Amino acid sequence: QVQLVESGGGLVQAGGSLRVSCVASGNIFSINGMGWYRQAPGKQRELVAIITTIGLPNYAESVKGRFTISGDSARKTVYLQMNSLKPEDTAVYYCNYAPLVSGQRYDYWGQGTQVTVSS
Repeated sequence: QVQLVESGGGLVQAGGSLRVSCVASGNIFSINGMGWYRQAPGKQRELVAIITTIGLPNYAESVKGRFTISGDSARKTVYLQMNSLKPEDTAVYYCNYAPLVSGQRYDYWGQGTQVTVSS
């Protein structure tokens, strides 16, 4: 089992910045493969950013150039630095980890942290 705990959400004005964090514990050996998703009211959950299995970042086009994903492997922590925030960034942000172990795919989610951007 893997446990994911997000923190750092809050209320920020448009143009401002916020950093959310995800701390992983349990059966995890690498932060590669971890990522961030978000879900706004009435919409499907969407990918925001991930750290690929080779350690490179990948971003949704809507956040490219504004958001940065990074991690601390020793602390099993992944961060999402969000700059130049827009009202459309308002959503619950979820941490995700989906490893493939012994041929079986697992899918873990955190509880989510609310990010609200005011106009």
